[in-house]
Amino acid sequence: MVLATWSKSYIDALDASRYRGPATGRDASAGTNRWIAGFAGACLRAVADAEVFEHRARDMQRSWRQRVPKVRKNSATDLLLSALPGAPVITVKGAAALIDRSFPAANNAIMQLVGAGVLSQVTIGRRNRAYEAPEIIAAFTDLERQLASPDGDTRTSEPVRRVPRRREAPRSC
Repeated sequence: MVLATWSKSYIDALDASRYRGPATGRDASAGTNRWIAGFAGACLRAVADAEVFEHRARDMQRSWRQRVPKVRKNSATDLLLSALPGAPVITVKGAAALIDRSFPAANNAIMQLVGAGVLSQVTIGRRNRAYEAPEIIAAFTDLERQLASPDGDTRTSEPVRRVPRRREAPRSC
């Protein structure tokens, strides 16, 4: 995503690495070095942004666990709380498969998380219910917007490619 954000400089550096002449020439080395530096910079930025997101997700999980009373270790609720950052939109059937628990156990866990404000019900199709973790979805949206900003901050540099609109996460209870 960072390379998509920095696409012009990435393509310029890639073009600079195309060289006709001796592979050991100064221009060949300079072009290759420019491309490697740009690619490495994008990797560093992506890793730094991902690390910040990981800390945010952990903080969110801690907040969720404080809102859900008495979560037993390895219970369906415990397993679902751990899985939500990687699967922020789920159905009961999908949750049961994700945490390897029965449909009723997954359904009870989901209802507990809905009651605590961790999950919200959304409708998919006519009769199907799905549940989303709006806080983690808002965090993903923020991350995508951050990665689309050349400076990594949409307050100081607008996204240079299409990104989702910022979604306000519900306030914690």
